[in-house]
Amino acid sequence: MSMYTIIETFDFQKKVKEIWSEDEKFEFFIYIATYPEAGVVIPGAGGLRKIRWSSSNKGKRAGARVIYYNELQKGYIYLLDIYKKNLQENIKSGKLKTLRRDIKCK
Repeated sequence: MSMYTIIETFDFQKKVKEIWSEDEKFEFFIYIATYPEAGVVIPGAGGLRKIRWSSSNKGKRAGARVIYYNELQKGYIYLLDIYKKNLQENIKSGKLKTLRRDIKCK
Protein backbone atom coordinates (compact mmCIF):
# COMPACT_ATOMS: atom_id res chain seq x y z
CA MET A 1 0.00 0.00 0.00
CA SER A 2 1.45 3.38 -1.04
CA MET A 3 1.30 6.61 0.88
CA TYR A 4 0.94 9.87 -1.00
CA THR A 5 2.04 13.45 -0.48
CA ILE A 6 -0.78 15.74 0.67
CA ILE A 7 -0.84 19.23 -0.85
CA GLU A 8 -3.17 21.77 0.74
CA THR A 9 -4.36 24.73 -1.28
CA PHE A 10 -4.36 28.13 0.42
CA ASP A 11 -8.18 28.10 0.50
CA PHE A 12 -8.21 24.69 2.19
CA GLN A 13 -5.59 25.76 4.75
CA LYS A 14 -7.63 28.80 5.68
CA LYS A 15 -10.96 26.95 6.05
CA VAL A 16 -9.71 23.80 7.77
CA LYS A 17 -8.63 25.78 10.85
CA GLU A 18 -12.26 26.74 11.45
CA ILE A 19 -13.53 23.16 11.17
CA TRP A 20 -10.97 20.72 12.59
CA SER A 21 -8.43 20.62 15.37
CA GLU A 22 -4.85 19.76 14.41
CA ASP A 23 -5.42 16.19 15.63
CA GLU A 24 -8.57 15.81 13.50
CA LYS A 25 -6.73 17.19 10.47
CA PHE A 26 -3.82 14.81 11.04
CA GLU A 27 -6.20 11.86 11.33
CA PHE A 28 -7.85 12.78 8.03
CA PHE A 29 -4.47 13.24 6.30
CA ILE A 30 -3.33 9.78 7.34
CA TYR A 31 -6.61 8.28 6.11
CA ILE A 32 -6.69 10.03 2.73
CA ALA A 33 -2.98 9.37 2.08
CA THR A 34 -3.61 5.69 2.74
CA TYR A 35 -6.94 5.46 0.88
CA PRO A 36 -6.81 8.16 -1.83
CA GLU A 37 -9.76 6.75 -3.74
CA ALA A 38 -12.09 6.65 -0.72
CA GLY A 39 -14.11 9.66 -1.86
CA VAL A 40 -16.68 9.51 -4.62
CA VAL A 41 -15.88 11.01 -8.01
CA ILE A 42 -18.02 14.10 -8.58
CA PRO A 43 -19.80 13.71 -11.94
CA GLY A 44 -18.67 16.24 -14.54
CA ALA A 45 -15.90 17.67 -12.35
CA GLY A 46 -12.89 16.29 -14.19
CA GLY A 47 -11.84 13.76 -11.58
CA LEU A 48 -12.46 15.80 -8.44
CA ARG A 49 -13.62 13.72 -5.49
CA LYS A 50 -15.71 14.43 -2.41
CA ILE A 51 -15.41 12.66 0.89
CA ARG A 52 -17.45 12.96 4.05
CA TRP A 53 -15.50 13.08 7.28
CA SER A 54 -16.90 13.24 10.78
CA SER A 55 -15.41 15.56 13.34
CA SER A 56 -15.29 15.12 17.11
CA ASN A 57 -17.74 12.21 17.38
CA LYS A 58 -20.53 14.14 15.65
CA GLY A 59 -21.07 11.56 12.93
CA LYS A 60 -20.67 11.90 9.17
CA ARG A 61 -23.88 13.89 8.72
CA ALA A 62 -22.68 16.63 11.05
CA GLY A 63 -19.12 16.52 9.81
CA ALA A 64 -17.23 18.12 6.97
CA ARG A 65 -16.95 17.53 3.25
CA VAL A 66 -13.57 17.66 1.56
CA ILE A 67 -13.10 18.22 -2.15
CA TYR A 68 -9.82 16.80 -3.41
CA TYR A 69 -7.99 15.62 -6.49
CA ASN A 70 -5.66 12.65 -6.91
CA GLU A 71 -2.61 12.70 -9.09
CA LEU A 72 -1.61 9.23 -8.00
CA GLN A 73 0.86 8.57 -10.80
CA LYS A 74 2.90 11.52 -9.46
CA GLY A 75 2.19 10.64 -5.82
CA TYR A 76 0.08 13.72 -4.97
CA ILE A 77 -3.30 14.36 -3.39
CA TYR A 78 -4.52 17.95 -3.58
CA LEU A 79 -6.91 19.09 -0.85
CA LEU A 80 -8.91 21.84 -2.51
CA ASP A 81 -11.89 22.77 -0.35
CA ILE A 82 -13.59 21.89 2.91
CA TYR A 83 -16.99 22.86 4.23
CA LYS A 84 -19.38 21.87 6.97
CA LYS A 85 -22.37 19.82 5.87
CA ASN A 86 -24.74 21.83 8.06
CA LEU A 87 -23.67 25.09 6.38
CA GLN A 88 -23.55 23.94 2.76
CA GLU A 89 -25.22 20.93 1.17
CA ASN A 90 -23.27 20.70 -2.09
CA ILE A 91 -20.60 22.69 -3.83
CA LYS A 92 -21.70 24.70 -6.86
CA SER A 93 -20.59 23.63 -10.35
CA GLY A 94 -18.88 26.98 -10.99
CA LYS A 95 -16.73 26.48 -7.90
CA LEU A 96 -15.88 22.94 -9.04
CA LYS A 97 -14.71 24.28 -12.42
CA THR A 98 -12.53 26.85 -10.66
CA LEU A 99 -11.00 24.21 -8.41
CA ARG A 100 -10.30 21.94 -11.37
CA ARG A 101 -8.74 24.81 -13.34
CA ASP A 102 -6.51 25.61 -10.36
CA ILE A 103 -5.18 22.04 -10.36
CA LYS A 104 -4.35 22.20 -14.08
CA CYS A 105 -2.21 25.27 -13.36
CA LYS A 106 -0.01 23.36 -10.88
